[in-house]
Amino acid sequence: MADFDEVQFPVIVARGASGGPERRTEIVELASGHEERNTPWADSRRSYDVGSGIRSADDLADVVAFFEARSARLRGFRFKDWSDFKSCKPSEAISDEDQLLGAADGVTTRFQLVKAYSSGGRTWTREISKPVAGSVVIAVGGAALSSGWSVDTTTGLITFDVAPASGTITAGFEFDVPCRFDTDQLQTTLRIHRLGEIRAIPIVEVRV
Repeated sequence: MADFDEVQFPVIVARGASGGPERRTEIVELASGHEERNTPWADSRRSYDVGSGIRSADDLADVVAFFEARSARLRGFRFKDWSDFKSCKPSEAISDEDQLLGAADGVTTRFQLVKAYSSGGRTWTREISKPVAGSVVIAVGGAALSSGWSVDTTTGLITFDVAPASGTITAGFEFDVPCRFDTDQLQTTLRIHRLGEIRAIPIVEVRV
């Protein structure tokens, strides 16, 4: 999207963020007391408040500069969700077999990076559109590939020079969340010398 900047929100401030995935559920309570539940959203959307991540006046200045350069809500940016930024668990090392992208058929050369979330026999698959440059590793049929492919870090698409003939395509990676500010105003406070504060900095995930 043209109104998206491939720059990352200050990671030190992001580390203190609160928030996470949000879904929208419509519930109709029937006369019997039973419920009918439905959702207009196929995917979740993340939202955060990063105001609590500011620890100094310098942090405050960095956020204000970032806010002004994005023209508030106008332009999107990358955001590191420290609770979920890898193809594996946060405590684990990335492996080229972390996530299944698809099966080789000798024809398909492009595969989208994804991350699967599974529990209790159910799985939701999240499309990863903002992988971190230099973090992506690929394997075909369990064999690591160091060449013969490329990744578009603005879309998350993996492109092979030659379509793999057989085997599963797997990958490991770090990634950012595409976001934008969800406010057009920052209310800043300098409480004491060298300590800055913004009461709330809401940001929300965007579809790209």
